[in-house]
Amino acid sequence: MIEAPSLAELGGINHRFFTRRGGVSSGLYSSLNCGYGSADPPDNVRENRRRAAAQFALAEPELLTVHQFHSTEVMTVGAERWTSPGAPRADALVTDRPGIALGVLAADCAPVLLADPEAQVIGAAHAGWKGALAGVVDSTIAAMQRLGARRERLRAVIGPCIGRDSYEVGPEFPAPFLAQDEANAAFFRPATRTGHFLFDLAGYLLRRLALAGVSASATRHDTLTGEEDFFSYRRNTLKGERDYGRGLSAIALAG
Repeated sequence: MIEAPSLAELGGINHRFFTRRGGVSSGLYSSLNCGYGSADPPDNVRENRRRAAAQFALAEPELLTVHQFHSTEVMTVGAERWTSPGAPRADALVTDRPGIALGVLAADCAPVLLADPEAQVIGAAHAGWKGALAGVVDSTIAAMQRLGARRERLRAVIGPCIGRDSYEVGPEFPAPFLAQDEANAAFFRPATRTGHFLFDLAGYLLRRLALAGVSASATRHDTLTGEEDFFSYRRNTLKGERDYGRGLSAIALAG
């Protein structure tokens, strides 16, 4: 498990960026696979999620995740609960309620955890390149503001994701980022293959958060190269594997 100092020092906020260690799954999913979207037996995923929830002194049903689809949709969590699979479609969750953990799943995409300790409002967002570009973190911040959070008090941390030296993209990839803002050129550099680039997803998200007026940091763990600790869609694809595990990142208000 990884804890970010900027969140760990906040009163009343608990968070974890879980590694792939400490679960019951095997093979491709070894071992703390928390994603029902994989072909891992559901009982294994349920037990892994139970173990993760226990780190927050919560039961497994109080660990809430959503059906992620690379959108900017945000779920504001009140008294309702749901089960996974069968979760609502969204890519971020926010709440001001204690007794639940908000979780996002990733295997190269960036998990982003946010908190306003004074308002006691928390958020968790899943940001692949599509969601990052479309503004999923901005949507999450706006939803937190509706619960009483303030941008100047927010802390955000970008967790383990595919690293800037690992994320090779094609020649067409930079165009929408440059159309959005020419300053985004800073997050691309030439790759070894002619016409290809290396993209800094975490760096781009840090800038989006800074432009939104939010204090942010990144753990800078690379999911592709960190095979013992992280699941990676791209690593498995390069190996010819047809599936992959999903890593969990979660945040909760202390009860």
